[in-house]
Amino acid sequence: MGVEIRKKLSLVVPVYYEEECILQFIKETEAVLQSLPLDFEFVFVDDGSTDRTVELIKTAAAGNPRIKLVEFSYNHGKQAAVTAGINFSSGDYLLYMDPDLQDPPVEIPRFVAEIEKGYDLVFGVRKEKRDGLINKMFSAIFWGVLEKFTGLQIPKGLAVMRIFNRKFADKFLEYPEQNRFIEGIFMHIGMKRSTILIEQRDRFAGKSKFNFKRKMKLAFDAIFDFSELPLKISVRLGLFLFLLGLIVLMGIVVAKSFFIDFQLGWPSVIGAIILGSGLQLFFIGIAAIYIGRTYRESKRRPLFSVKELTNIKA
Repeated sequence: MGVEIRKKLSLVVPVYYEEECILQFIKETEAVLQSLPLDFEFVFVDDGSTDRTVELIKTAAAGNPRIKLVEFSYNHGKQAAVTAGINFSSGDYLLYMDPDLQDPPVEIPRFVAEIEKGYDLVFGVRKEKRDGLINKMFSAIFWGVLEKFTGLQIPKGLAVMRIFNRKFADKFLEYPEQNRFIEGIFMHIGMKRSTILIEQRDRFAGKSKFNFKRKMKLAFDAIFDFSELPLKISVRLGLFLFLLGLIVLMGIVVAKSFFIDFQLGWPSVIGAIILGSGLQLFFIGIAAIYIGRTYRESKRRPLFSVKELTNIKA
């Protein structure tokens, strides 16, 4: 009689200044995972924290080989941390989530049940976002800008929590770009995907580091990574202004020749020059952003720098 081989679930958890909630996260999540007919591991990726986050994870890992830690040499950003976590995971399924407990661990069995129906990727979608009014407005602006400019059909109310299989993870790791927008790459990979509604909790402790500034930076990264629309807008607006200027010039010539004898003033000329120069610099700036990002990609630098691995073979 053959021995049953249990599938393995890897939890990919990027951390950044999470000392207030990390132990509670491990406690709650491990209790849920113990009830599943799966082997499991935690793959934490510290993105340059200088509080006690790393110390607490290492203490937990000392007596538990299922807890693994990747320490970055410095802050690389969440997109790189998620990629590193996927890279160092060994599970048949990978579940990506944050340690703040807003997306509750009790939902994990539902994700596992859904992915075992044959899907490659299952997104979590929040029934209700438990944030303040300002944060909800910021999120609405963020997702609105993203959809308008990139055309990516990302599910509304998307949660961080999601699960995908090894085939999907391997395909994700084939995307080598430095300028990374995780949701965009996930949507670009395609494959068979599903969504499930989850209940969101309040944060266990601390405040979200994903503020409006970071959301807008991520939105613009997504726009420049997945769309040429800014360049197309520049061309269209430039053509429109050229035609408008031509019409105005012809109108001035006709008016002066046949209707009104007037003296053109220097303020209007200076104003037109300033306006035209500003628009030129703006359009050149858009092109320069694309060129700069292309230059960054061409250097082929490593996406992240690892300082130390805990419970992971190099």
